[in-house]
Parts: sequence; structure tokens; C-alpha cells
Amino acid sequence: MILFGESLNVISKVIGKEFREPDPAKRNPKPLQEEVLRQKELGMDYIDINLGPAKKFGVELMPWVVNVVQEAVPGMPLLLDTSNIDAIEAGLKVLKPASVPHIINSIMARPERYERMVPLAAQYDVDFVALMWGPDGLPRDENERAALAVELIYFANEAGIANERIWVDGIVTPVNIQQQQLMSLMNFQMMMEDIAPGSKSTCGLSNISNGPPEHLRGILNQTYMVMLERYGMKAVISDPLDKQLTAIAKGKRQDIVDLIHSMMDGNDPNIPSLSKELSDYAKTYKVIMGETLYSDSWLEI
Repeated sequence: MILFGESLNVISKVIGKEFREPDPAKRNPKPLQEEVLRQKELGMDYIDINLGPAKKFGVELMPWVVNVVQEAVPGMPLLLDTSNIDAIEAGLKVLKPASVPHIINSIMARPERYERMVPLAAQYDVDFVALMWGPDGLPRDENERAALAVELIYFANEAGIANERIWVDGIVTPVNIQQQQLMSLMNFQMMMEDIAPGSKSTCGLSNISNGPPEHLRGILNQTYMVMLERYGMKAVISDPLDKQLTAIAKGKRQDIVDLIHSMMDGNDPNIPSLSKELSDYAKTYKVIMGETLYSDSWLEI
């Protein structure tokens, strides 16, 4: 599994302070560079630069951040992430060659967005994330996701962008309020090879645990990542500090993967016979699948 490090984010107290500083002379590049060096050491494969809306001075800010990051981790691929399209283009202009193509994160399946942004991906020879957020917002099911994917990918193909340069994000939703959507996303994952052969997929993994208590977030993220990978997910936007998730993603916890995949194949384990660690993953799988009603105490039952 490829990991996109998520911590260079406007919502971070330390990083966000520098992102919100309007005067370039007063910005301190050191916290950003320390963060991306740490992400690289912790096993992240890409750095996601998330400026948020960046409406006021994003066009100046994005290239500043890109240059600061590239100075610290030369050759490391980046994701440029903001809803400000002009800021995206400003960042693209200062990108330096990396080990693999950089990525625009992300282009919504809405004509007013993709008609402007897909040509930028073609012009600057970068990959892009195709976000399945359409004119009506979040798709209701896998079929609506598929329709949006076909529309956006067809437009990209017509612009000269091959499927192999496209990362499809079907959108992960919180387990405690939109459980059925998690199943819909997995169904959509199984359709992707027929919809767009050669394309890749990614997601904002931590959305699944947005809402549950902090101590439950890690195991939710880890379990769902294993489930999505079984159906072809190639990358996730990941918390660099979650060392267990990184270990699983890099093939160092095959026991956890084997347990979850076995349950996906219909083999229900004898949970009391498992170790406490593995039984927690088995219980979490059942919550995600809707076999167990969600509550904040599911690991205690």
C-alpha cells in the first residue's frame, strides 16, 4: 500500500500557523521541513500539502510551501491539495522532478471543476485524484460513483491523460453515521477495473474514524485499509504517526491481514480463542460490515 502523508495540513496548530501568515517574510519554514523529514522517516511515500480553501493568498502561499518542502526532501513526490485552482497552478509551476509523478489532489466530478483542472494535469504532466463528489454532493451508492467516474475519466482521456495517471477516490464516510456508504465504496472498488482499466485508487482513510473517540480511530483506519486493499485500493492518505497502520501497509503484519481477509471470505473466527489484539480487529471488522451495531464500546463487548 502506498502512503500519502497527511500531516502537512492547514488544520495542524503548528503548520497551520505558518499557512495562515500573510507576510512571507514572517513565515517560518522550519516546522514544515521538520514535519516532512519526519514523515519520510516514518515511511510515507508522498507528502500531501493541504492548504484548505486558501482563498486570500493561496496563489503566493502554495509555491512557497512547495519550495520549502522540496528543499527538505528533494525528489519526494507531492500532492497539491486546495480548493483554490489558481493556487494549484501556482504550485505546479515550481514543481521539480520527483521519483514518480506529482499529483493534483483532487479534481471533483463536477464540470466547473474538472473542465479547468484536468487541462492543468495534462499541461504540467502530473497525475490527479478523481474525487467522486458530484453536482449533488456525495453519491448515494456505487452506481452513482461509477457514473461520475465514467464522466470524469472520459473527459481526462479526451484531454490526453491515460487511466494510469488517474487515482480515483470514491470517498470514505464516518462509520458511526454512514455505515452503508462504507459497503458502497467497497462495491465501487470491485467495479473499477471494468470502469477504467489501469487506473489506481486512493482515499482519505481517516474519514472512517471521524467522530469516534480518539483511542478507536487507529484500529478503524487500519481494519478498513486492509479491507479496501483486498478490493484493489492502491494508496491511502495516512496519519504518519500511526506506526501500526504503516507496518500493516508495508506488509509487516500479515497475521492481521490474513485474519481480516479470512473474515471477508466468510470464515467467522472463534473470537474468544484469538489474542486480545486480533480479537479487536475481528470485532472492528464486524462493526464496519454492519454485523455489529456501532457503539463506542464495541471492543469491550
